[in-house]
Amino acid sequence: MYEFTAPFQDPSGSPIRELFKYLAEPGMISFAGGYPASDLFDVDGLRSAQKRAYRDSNRCLQYGPTDGLPELKSELVNLMARRGVTCGPGELLVTTGSQQGLDLLLRVLVAPGDVVLTEQPAYPATLQALKLQHARIVTAQVDGHGLDVDNLAALLESGAVPRPKLLYTVPTFANPTGATITRERRIALLKLAVKYRFVIVEDDPYGDLRFSGDTVPSILALTAEVEGSRDWVVHFASLSKIVAPGLRVGWSIAPAEITRRCVIAKQTVDLCSAPWTQAIAAEYLADGALERHLPRITTMYRRKYDALCNELRWQLDDAIQFHQPEGGMFVWARIEGIDSSELLWHAIENKVIFVPGKAFFADKLDAASLRLSFAAPGVEEIQEGARRLKRAYEAALAAGTSSVQSSGS
Repeated sequence: MYEFTAPFQDPSGSPIRELFKYLAEPGMISFAGGYPASDLFDVDGLRSAQKRAYRDSNRCLQYGPTDGLPELKSELVNLMARRGVTCGPGELLVTTGSQQGLDLLLRVLVAPGDVVLTEQPAYPATLQALKLQHARIVTAQVDGHGLDVDNLAALLESGAVPRPKLLYTVPTFANPTGATITRERRIALLKLAVKYRFVIVEDDPYGDLRFSGDTVPSILALTAEVEGSRDWVVHFASLSKIVAPGLRVGWSIAPAEITRRCVIAKQTVDLCSAPWTQAIAAEYLADGALERHLPRITTMYRRKYDALCNELRWQLDDAIQFHQPEGGMFVWARIEGIDSSELLWHAIENKVIFVPGKAFFADKLDAASLRLSFAAPGVEEIQEGARRLKRAYEAALAAGTSSVQSSGS
C-alpha cells in the first residue's frame, strides 16, 4: 500500500526494547536493559543545577545553537581535558544522546555498500543503524581483552575485505562483553587506522564507571602518541550512564571537517538538542557535582557486580561461565547446552529477564550466550534474580530444550 524507502520496507526494531513490555509485570526482576540505577541519580544536585539554569529562563526556553550551548561546550572541553584529551569547540558537537552522534556520522560518511568493521559481539543499536544505512558489516574478533587487533591486522593485510570506511568499538567496559581493550592494543589499532585510512569510532559511555583495576587512556587520548592518528578518530561520550539518561546529553569529538558536516546533518534532524537540559548539564558540571557523585555510583556498582557474580557461581556453578569486567554495567555469560533465547521464556515464567546473546551478533551466532546488567536492580533483587535464573535453567533442562553448539564469539 505504502511505498516505503528501502531501509524501512521490512525493518526490525531493537531486540532489547522488545523486552521492556515485561518490566510492567508485578515482581519482575530485570537484568535486561542497560539502565543506570535510578536510586543513584543525584536528584538534589540536578535540582540545584536546574534552579541555577532557570535564572536565565530565555536560555532554557528558546532555540539554541545547533552545535550546543557555548557554556555546555566549555564544560565538556574541561571534562575531556580531565580525561586526557585536548579539543577545541570546533571539534565538539553536543548531541541528543551519543546514539544521535552515531546516526549523524553514518549519514555523512557511510554510503550503501561501504565496509564498516564492528566488534563481535556488538551493541545492537549500532548494528541496527548500520543495517538501515545499508553498510556492509564485517565483524572483528574479540577476547577477554577486547578487540583482537592482531587478528584484525591479519584480516586487513590479507585483503579479504575492501578497505573499511569505519571501525566501531566500545573499548572500555564494552557492551555487551564488559571487556576493556589494553593500552598496547589501542596504540596498535591507531597505527592500523593511519595505515589503512579508516575512522575509528570510539564509543565511551562507561569509561567513568571503573570500580577496580587501573585506568586505561581513551583511544582519543592516545592519538598524541601516534603521528597522524588524530585525523582518524571520532569519539562519542554521554552523561546518560553517569548522570541521568533523561537529560539526553551526549557529545562527539571529531576532526573539524567531520564535525562541520555533522552539524549540517543535525540541522535537518532536530535543529538543536534541548537547551533546557543542556543548561542544567552545564550548571551541574560547572559545580563539580559529577566528580563528587561518581564515587557513590562506582562503589555501589562494585557491590552489585560482586553480588551477581557470587550468586551466579553459587546457584549455577560450572553450568555458567562469564567474563569479569573491571567496571561498566554488564556481565557477558554463557550457559552451556542451552539456547538462551529458549531459556528466556522459562526465565520470564520465573519473573526474571535478561538479553539473549543473539541480539549482539551480526553473524556466527553464539546461541548459548547472554547479557546480564547488574546496574539497575538492588543487591537483594540481584541475588533473588540469580536464584530465579537457576530455576529457569532447571525448567529448561526438564523441558528438554535442545542443546546448542557455539559457532564463535
